[in-house]
Amino acid sequence: MGRIIVVRDRMQDGYRYELTAPTGGGFAPEFKPELTPAQMLELGVFGGKYLTDCRSEFPSDWFENAKLSPARSDPSVNYFGVNASQPLSVWRAKGWIHPDDPRGWFQWYCRYFLGRRLAAEDERQIGRWKAMRRHAAQIRRHCAPGDIFCRRRQRQALLHWAYDSRLI
Repeated sequence: MGRIIVVRDRMQDGYRYELTAPTGGGFAPEFKPELTPAQMLELGVFGGKYLTDCRSEFPSDWFENAKLSPARSDPSVNYFGVNASQPLSVWRAKGWIHPDDPRGWFQWYCRYFLGRRLAAEDERQIGRWKAMRRHAAQIRRHCAPGDIFCRRRQRQALLHWAYDSRLI
């Protein structure tokens, strides 16, 4: 805690943040992600493209078993083998991108997991995370228990938000 991280990648050069909470802990009480960033990367999320140019910012063990596709997004590396993402341009147009996290929610989550806290932004992102629960409810309503191939895009989207849709 108290460590300063300096980011140098294609989207941020010189951005600095301080770790003020313990790694993997000190979360807001209502924020209970089911997957860590390392688990998400190992399962296969975001077509394997996420974080490929900024690995030095994050613990190397997050990438030991990560399914990555450095050249371009490849939906086949996603756990459910489907594309469940929208382009960054859509995220920007909808106002979902905060300047501190130009890659979006998962970048925020990775930094939050490491111990960065930004009160207003944390509250906003946790609210967005909570809103994803409606997708889990739809899967429960429309799919047989244990049928992980029912609503694959919705399940993949839930994985992108640290919900373990394999358990539904």
